[in-house]
Amino acid sequence: QLQLVESGGGLVQPGGSLRLSCAASGFTLDYYAIGWFRQAPGKEREGVSCISGNDGRTYYTNSVKGRFTISRDNAKNTVSLQMNSLKPEDTAVYYCAAVHGPPALLFRTCMLLQETDFGSWSQGTQVTVSS
Repeated sequence: QLQLVESGGGLVQPGGSLRLSCAASGFTLDYYAIGWFRQAPGKEREGVSCISGNDGRTYYTNSVKGRFTISRDNAKNTVSLQMNSLKPEDTAVYYCAAVHGPPALLFRTCMLLQETDFGSWSQGTQVTVSS
């Protein structure tokens, strides 16, 4: 059974950092892309970043580029999202999600970051950026 378990959310001041982790079980990352999404109060869920499990290529939405870093540890079956220079507008519930597909198409799926493509989701963790 595919399962994603998230950890690492919390409260941080503007300019601070947080690291989110997504531990996968029931499947190996090599054949999946893992995406990070977030949903702020009153807003639709949006894609933030994605990593292709087979080759490690990464994608970031413009609003987090240069501040967030996604990485994977295939030996531990874990994907992390390092978030630096956090802003109040980064406040949201963050989710990790997995999509399986042909290796040649995984990165394309990452770049699209359409939540309907991702079949397995974590429980979500709150990130609050506030002074």
